[in-house]
Amino acid sequence: MRVQEEHQVNPVEDEVLALTAVVRPILKGVLYALKADVVAEVGGYEQVKLKMLPRLYRQGDGDCGICFEYAVHEAMNQGDARVHERILDAAKLCNIPGSDPQSILFGLEKSGAQQLIATADDVLTEDSHLMYGKRGRPVKLKKHLNTIAGAFRNRRTRPALPHSIRGLWKTDLFIGLGSSDRWAATSVKINPNHLEGAEGLRIGIVPTRSGRSDAVRKDDGKNLVICPLHHDGDFMQMFYEGWRVVQAFIDADARIPKEVMLPGPVEREVARILTERREFPVVDVVEAIAAFSQRGLLETKDTQPQAQTLRGGAQTELFIAPVSRTD
Repeated sequence: MRVQEEHQVNPVEDEVLALTAVVRPILKGVLYALKADVVAEVGGYEQVKLKMLPRLYRQGDGDCGICFEYAVHEAMNQGDARVHERILDAAKLCNIPGSDPQSILFGLEKSGAQQLIATADDVLTEDSHLMYGKRGRPVKLKKHLNTIAGAFRNRRTRPALPHSIRGLWKTDLFIGLGSSDRWAATSVKINPNHLEGAEGLRIGIVPTRSGRSDAVRKDDGKNLVICPLHHDGDFMQMFYEGWRVVQAFIDADARIPKEVMLPGPVEREVARILTERREFPVVDVVEAIAAFSQRGLLETKDTQPQAQTLRGGAQTELFIAPVSRTD
């Protein structure tokens, strides 16, 4: 599995230039995440024209759905003080002791595969306890991982989980406080409206919303501690806008989407730039539109982190992950 991280290294200067800069790696990521045997039928990646993406692309190939989760995961493990501070506040409300937050990304794929990034065996110990917020002894997390994965794939296996943690198949991250080896199952949603409670989940991470409180707080209705993160609207928001432009462009058969799909003039201008070049190979388009993008906005880091497949066969080989500036 490859992870293509897009690090913001400079502030946004112009919206069209910046969005064009963001769209370039997204297009590249979509291209190189296509199945190799399918691409071979058209002569290789260098021969795939922009207008061919709607025919070759399938949801899951280079899917961006995990971007926010991975960005949070990376921020945790890279010691981002802004995220650590919020997570420690959430842990206190969960009555979880300790410091030095760290994260295990519990990645769910559309194919039904389930993976841990980085490998849980390198992080968890036999004494790693999962705090689920109810009376009773904490459960040992490591021994339940495969059962949790099975519960995701097969509803009938969910009763095999202890009742207190029966909802853990909805987990996106396991957040741990290293000094105490205590862990909390965490749901991460880019859309706060999609955040749901479940047995065993303790923390819900969402981006802050305009006009809403950004306080870390308890939600008794969901039985979760809500932890809003400031996801740096100038870049993180622009990244997702770029992803929507590419998705809408592909859905419109590599043409300018209807206005209802992309109502913003900035997004439509970028879609127009792509549409004018639909007859050219994707690799050439990515290179050509660099002249119309904000230079120095992004720095790409391509890594291959350790991953452990728990269930199913992995089909998504590339995650595209935005990582915003920390200053």
